[in-house]
Amino acid sequence: MQALVLAGGQGTRLRPLTYTTPKPVIPLAGRPFLTFMLDWLRGHGVNEAILSCGFLSDGVRAVLGDVYGGMRLRYVVEDEPLGTAGPVRLALDEGVLAERLLVLNGDVLCDMDLTAEIARHEQTGARCTLALIEVADTASYGVVPTHPDGSVERFLEKTDGEVPTNRINAGAYVLEREVVEALVPAGRAVSFEREVFPALVGDGLYGWHADGYWIDIGTPERYLEATYDLLAGTVPSALAPRDETGSLIGPGCLTAGARIGPQSVLGAHCSVGSGAVVDRSVLHDRVQVGADCEIRSAVLAERVRVGDGARVEAGAMVGEGARIAPGAVVAADARIDPDTAVEAGEALA
Repeated sequence: MQALVLAGGQGTRLRPLTYTTPKPVIPLAGRPFLTFMLDWLRGHGVNEAILSCGFLSDGVRAVLGDVYGGMRLRYVVEDEPLGTAGPVRLALDEGVLAERLLVLNGDVLCDMDLTAEIARHEQTGARCTLALIEVADTASYGVVPTHPDGSVERFLEKTDGEVPTNRINAGAYVLEREVVEALVPAGRAVSFEREVFPALVGDGLYGWHADGYWIDIGTPERYLEATYDLLAGTVPSALAPRDETGSLIGPGCLTAGARIGPQSVLGAHCSVGSGAVVDRSVLHDRVQVGADCEIRSAVLAERVRVGDGARVEAGAMVGEGARIAPGAVVAADARIDPDTAVEAGEALA
């Protein structure tokens, strides 16, 4: 089975983290995010994954290589953004697309039963089958009402106001290659949600009602939520064992005299000074936190330096290589760009 992962977005909502690291390989619970998806796909018989990349594409390949856990990885690179369907056409034109494949949004962490979705696709004789998942708030997603036989009634992309169902497009499709050949023109950006799926309504488009864990990690709030769920074991994974606080401490970390946790992640070779607190926060590799600091519900990218007595408040995200001087305060929900210097005594919002 072949899968194509749409991983070409710039991850603007996760800036400043994604200024320097491509979103598909941003660290999540100490691992490149896309490795969770590749593990999931491999568990459902996928032996080849095409990664559609754009922004910082070389960085994705440098991290993941050409083989992952016995799965072959191919890359198609968008020179300019091609929407959600255009990259699949690009893979077709490059001669690497199978007769049937899975297409997946590259920013979702989930454990849906893809094997069951493929079986449903075969049973109905569908041209395309969409995984549909229930959510509490549908405003940010495509809503997909279906007929009793599972065929899609309408595809309502990000509709304001009252909607007929709370089942939304979960970003996991079983797709026949002939749909790409027939409905996805070459050489321009094409949207599955606004062009291809509406054209398929009544002509082989089916929904499959999925359940299980599902989260789009594309915002800081959901990135942290996914981290906490992985640490708690809410979604299955092959993470290393957590400590008694439910935290994950990477190799080579120095934390003597500090309080780490609950539910925190320290990447490799971090140091946290005596009397410091790191609470429900994520530190990427080689972060240095001084003595008597407070880091609460925040994310610090690789090589951030935090001086003694500084404070980083809830929801803040600090870009790679930033330097926070002793006594400085990074306010709640602040965004600190890479290599920025926050001066002593400064309270930066």
